[in-house]
Amino acid sequence: MSKPKDTHTFDLFGDAVETQDAQPSMVPAPVSAHPALSDTTELLTLCERWVARGWLRDLDRALVRFLAAEAPDAPALLLLAAALASHQLGRGHVCLDLNATLNAPDFALSLPPEGDDLTDPPPLPSDVLATLTLSEWQAALHHPLLTSEGPGNTPLVIVTTHSASDTRLYLRRYWQYEQTLHQQIATRLEAMGDDSQPDLLSQALNVLFKPSDSLDWQKTACALAARSRFGIITGGPGTGKTTTVVRLLALLQTLQLAHSPSQPLRIRLAAPTGKAAARLNESIAGQVSSLPLAQLETLLSEHSPSAAPSEIAIPTEVTTLHRLLGARPDTRHFRHSAANPLALDVLVIDEASMVDIEMMAAVLSALPTNAQCVLLGDKDQLASVEAGSVLGDLCRRAEAAHYTPETAQWLERATGQPLPPEHLDADGQPLDQAITMLRVSHRFNEHSGIGQLAQAINQPSHAQTDRKKQQAVNAVLRHGYPDLHHLTIADDTALDKLVIHGSADKFLNDGAGRTNHKNEPIAPPTGYRHYLKVLNAQRPRGESFEENPAAYNAWASEVLSAYSHFQLLCALRKGPWGVEGLNLHIAKTLRSEKLLYGSDYTLEKGWYEGRPVLVTQNDYGLKLMNGDIGITLAVPDPRNPQQKLLRVAFPTSDADNPIRWVLPSRLHAVETVFAMTVHKSQGSEFLHTALLLPPTINPILTRELVYTGITRARDWLTLIEAKRGVLNEAVTREVMRVSGMG
Repeated sequence: MSKPKDTHTFDLFGDAVETQDAQPSMVPAPVSAHPALSDTTELLTLCERWVARGWLRDLDRALVRFLAAEAPDAPALLLLAAALASHQLGRGHVCLDLNATLNAPDFALSLPPEGDDLTDPPPLPSDVLATLTLSEWQAALHHPLLTSEGPGNTPLVIVTTHSASDTRLYLRRYWQYEQTLHQQIATRLEAMGDDSQPDLLSQALNVLFKPSDSLDWQKTACALAARSRFGIITGGPGTGKTTTVVRLLALLQTLQLAHSPSQPLRIRLAAPTGKAAARLNESIAGQVSSLPLAQLETLLSEHSPSAAPSEIAIPTEVTTLHRLLGARPDTRHFRHSAANPLALDVLVIDEASMVDIEMMAAVLSALPTNAQCVLLGDKDQLASVEAGSVLGDLCRRAEAAHYTPETAQWLERATGQPLPPEHLDADGQPLDQAITMLRVSHRFNEHSGIGQLAQAINQPSHAQTDRKKQQAVNAVLRHGYPDLHHLTIADDTALDKLVIHGSADKFLNDGAGRTNHKNEPIAPPTGYRHYLKVLNAQRPRGESFEENPAAYNAWASEVLSAYSHFQLLCALRKGPWGVEGLNLHIAKTLRSEKLLYGSDYTLEKGWYEGRPVLVTQNDYGLKLMNGDIGITLAVPDPRNPQQKLLRVAFPTSDADNPIRWVLPSRLHAVETVFAMTVHKSQGSEFLHTALLLPPTINPILTRELVYTGITRARDWLTLIEAKRGVLNEAVTREVMRVSGMG
């Protein structure tokens, strides 16, 4: 007699699936539920093991203990969800996506973390959650003291959207940040700018932009940003984001002075880090000098002949967001907020991809109601180190534009340029109408391997198969572009040669004979030997620092400039392929070439001349910002000129005092920076960039990381694989930060 057929069973996540007949011996034994799913004591024990292993933070465990003490009857499943939501914040996610976590627990939670060899590991998330269904987890989340579905004072917030399978758990503070951004952006998008001066707008745009047979996206960006209180200009390296925003500011000031000649706009420029602020400062200063301000002022006088002549002033000073808002020591709060708004009319934020959700919410809350906010950044770069991927989330639809017919008609009137049909969408959303993606690179053309590689890597996964993407990337690497070298290293020899000399012989014609888009000669690629040679060759002789500070400032400036000619970037912090191992290895390698001097201990933990350092925390007392780079130099001791004192030289934006000299003993949050993580390199640019990928695939190795790393290169790129095939894996993996911003 045959057995009755079991037509349905349930997989690990509670979905019914069809099954075939199976022999009793082949049916796996039922998996028993992990005790941490139902017992708070067992859950706390599991958290202890995960913290001891470095899988969870002390903060995550402390949250579980706090919630359990406040609500002893809280289900273990709710406490587990809270611990994982806190853990996800530490990894850059704004919340915990329950369904994604159940579908692939280890991947979604990035556990075990980087560097864990899995020797005698604690239970993996996939083991703990193996029997849990989504409906069971959802049912356990509701608790009157701990969770709510929106406004309230519970520490946790549950959000279910679209379908019952889309459930996210937030720590309340981060849910509130998200709500603030939604409300602020929506309110600003509702208030389109004054269109009472269409002729002046069109004429000013024609003054600022030369006639073109093709669509000028920079002109389009200026027009769109001028009519909205919230705008985004995104684009890859060299697409002219800074050029565009300087012209936008000239346009906005022209429109304002035509309306109120005695009240020019109060414009502020900001960036998330000191390094990014310094770069924007330099770029804007150069761009302002080339603006046709005299023509705009003539245009103004024609529109308002009775008004006194107006001078169009464009600011060039850039500050950090922390300075702008007025950071207060020992608190997350700022001096400026909704209760004490910023005194400005226009705010431009550069490198907006680096701004986390907490900072973005603080900035928008502190903006006056009528102020305009313009975000600049590359949507495809790595997101902020802290939680959130605000720019990337807001720009998810930027590639296809989605402009409505009404927007297209307005743009054609304002710019004289019709939009291509593929960028039109009758169902375009309000946010779409405030975003412009710049699409033409003026730095990288079809002859640039850096540009072609960036384009191949940057294609989103939904646009092609993984195999086709890998083939496109490898075709670029094999093409023989003059600015690109692909290196697979079997030992330290090739890496040592690269970091010392730059391996110019690996490039076409040894790197000689190239010119940039301005037809200026490009110097061959170099390594760290270059800046150390400049350090010794140009050292002031026979004069003390006090006698001739200008000579020492000039020397330090030359050394810092030479240092920026080469930078090794890597993906990891720990291990031999991370910054911790590579910095010491490179220092010893340079010592073996008699370019640096010091004992092993000095090179690892001390100070020595030539040591490059990266500031890792803002220090307002020293006027140093996170991301600033300085070089350690030896200057004569004023008490005994035969002796040397070490000082660290940092560049400033002050022409009269171009160098800030700091005692090493005053620098507490710095690290050696022969090797720099790709995250820390954002906002920087180096003439020759070497990007090193480790020998094993890692959750941090993604398309965005590789793209960000290679686009730090201006003239030369060396792409290094510690093991062939890692690049192919990395370019097909994308960062997916969980949030509700999209």
